[in-house]
Amino acid sequence: MEESSAVRRLDSISRHLLLQPPQPNHGLQQAVLLSNGKSESEGSEAVVIGGMVLDIHATPSIPSNPRTTTPGKVSYVVGGVARNVAECMSKLGAKPFMISALGLDMAGNLLLEHWKSSGLSMEGILRHQNVETPVVCNVLDVNGEVAAGVASVEALEKFLTPEWIQQFKYSIRSAPVLMIDANLNLSALKASCQLAAESKIPVWFEPVSVTKSRRINSISKYVSFASPNEDELVAMANALSGGNVFSPIERDQCSTETLFHMLKPAVWVLLEKGIKIVFVTVGSDGVFLCSKGGPSFMRTVCKGNKPNASNAELFNTVTASCPSNAFSNPLDSDKSSFLFAVQFPALPASVVRLTGAGDCLVGGTVASICAGLDVMQSLAVGIAASKAAVEAETNVPRVLNLAAIADDAKLVYSAAKVVFHQSVL
Repeated sequence: MEESSAVRRLDSISRHLLLQPPQPNHGLQQAVLLSNGKSESEGSEAVVIGGMVLDIHATPSIPSNPRTTTPGKVSYVVGGVARNVAECMSKLGAKPFMISALGLDMAGNLLLEHWKSSGLSMEGILRHQNVETPVVCNVLDVNGEVAAGVASVEALEKFLTPEWIQQFKYSIRSAPVLMIDANLNLSALKASCQLAAESKIPVWFEPVSVTKSRRINSISKYVSFASPNEDELVAMANALSGGNVFSPIERDQCSTETLFHMLKPAVWVLLEKGIKIVFVTVGSDGVFLCSKGGPSFMRTVCKGNKPNASNAELFNTVTASCPSNAFSNPLDSDKSSFLFAVQFPALPASVVRLTGAGDCLVGGTVASICAGLDVMQSLAVGIAASKAAVEAETNVPRVLNLAAIADDAKLVYSAAKVVFHQSVL
């Protein structure tokens, strides 16, 4: 019954929206410019560029077998890395400006309908009859992990062009942070980063997948933040090193210190190539927050961000739970050969599915940075948002309770520990 109900709702929304009058210019939503040449959407909100994707999740109720069907549940879930990040940010009080592309098809209509309900701007979302809305089909295992998947997201590379992104240059240049996902093609990634660099806007690179993570090679000098998992970290380090220098990490119940020791050479490559801060997600072991220097350097990367009316509640609530300067100044170093790494633990959770965990970690962290919190406070919020995500049926929880997020962030923040602070030479 649940599956057929979901299909009926999808078809109903599609039929309703397809009857709407076509958009001008063959469905292309052009940016509206004010008389001073600035986009209507300009403001001090983060800009998020990347995929809006319809996820089809197939979850078996018993362990599956090859070459046959398995009883279970199939559901339609709004997704896409950039879209998930932006929605998570909105649940924490931010109003991110989204730049993406959708088709005039069933999947695109469902995604747009959900986006409208969030109250966020649609100005940056290109809609065109030639776009095939990105769709990803994931087969999950009984534990909620992705067992296999197929992604049809070519439209993002074809239609998210430098020319489309350029129309929103004023939004990018005034943003506290630009978040880009690696679904963009190389020219679009570079154009986005260059627009941000013109106004010294920090860029967050989300790798998306092992294959696409290698696109960091052309933009590393522009990137302030990157958030790879272990496999993406290795792929990025190899791309930046120009060869297969690093192998996938094989670990078997090792300590967090030993795990970081294995990851450290790859982390150092990213930092040496210009990335300011690397967040390495390591599943149940949490996140390694890594940079050159020390805590004070991490606070300078987004030092200009100050809370405003839309995010003051997030700033005040989290600051009360997670006071700044938790890591003392003696840990700081101005030596370029020093690596500073802190392990932030994961939180225990009642796992429903894991597909939105990483995106909500990024969304919670970026929203907090934009609110004026420092990077370490922000990561604690991100991990708290990630916990809420794995306990939800959707990629992004329908509601993020700020008090609960702050309480969970406090647990993470107070348990964070320095795992490395010395020269790597």
